[in-house]
Amino acid sequence: MTVTPGQAPQAQESLTEATARWDGYARSDGRKGIRNSLLVVYLVECAHHVAAEIAAPFSKRGVELVGFPGCYPCDYAYKVLSRVTTHPNVGAVLLVSLGCESFDRARLKAEIAASGRLVELLVIQEAGGTARTIKAGRQWVKATLPELSKVPRCPMGLSDLVVGTICGGSDATSSLTANPACGLVFDRLVDAGATAIFEETGELLGCESLLAERAATPELAEALRAAVAKA
Repeated sequence: MTVTPGQAPQAQESLTEATARWDGYARSDGRKGIRNSLLVVYLVECAHHVAAEIAAPFSKRGVELVGFPGCYPCDYAYKVLSRVTTHPNVGAVLLVSLGCESFDRARLKAEIAASGRLVELLVIQEAGGTARTIKAGRQWVKATLPELSKVPRCPMGLSDLVVGTICGGSDATSSLTANPACGLVFDRLVDAGATAIFEETGELLGCESLLAERAATPELAEALRAAVAKA
């Protein structure tokens, strides 16, 4: 609601599936993305520098740098990178490996390719070192960016959205300002058919009963209470 001194409050505009429509990017699994990013992904911390140098010249062209900052791969790391590289907002992926790590790079590349996305794998120890890998990576990115424009566009609406939040650093005002504001936005999005996700269990302390009352099932209500009690 908007309030201007001397004027009566104005009602919020209705946020509905009919009023909020735009063109997104169609993925082969039926999901839709609002972006069509190219990811440069390092599979071990030792490849971080090379991946960053590859991505740097294209930072304003939808190229993003992500990766696994450890040295010893685990199931969790693989799962995270698998989900990120096949996210609906991703259209192409360049994997950068050092070569001696035990991350299953061939498997990840195959998964990305099977999802219909453009993908390439560069192994630093096989490509001839740092400088040659950076050069090869930049050439691939430069050649691939125009190909992203060929990804089919599709109509999208609020019901296609999955919106997530992450804590940016809580202080004494969070419960008075940011949290209620996010809650109001989420209420409007959910009412319009979208999916909203929040985290940071500690932020729920004191209001778990309010959320439990809004739970879709008794089981979910109990799970909410248990999560806060554990925190």
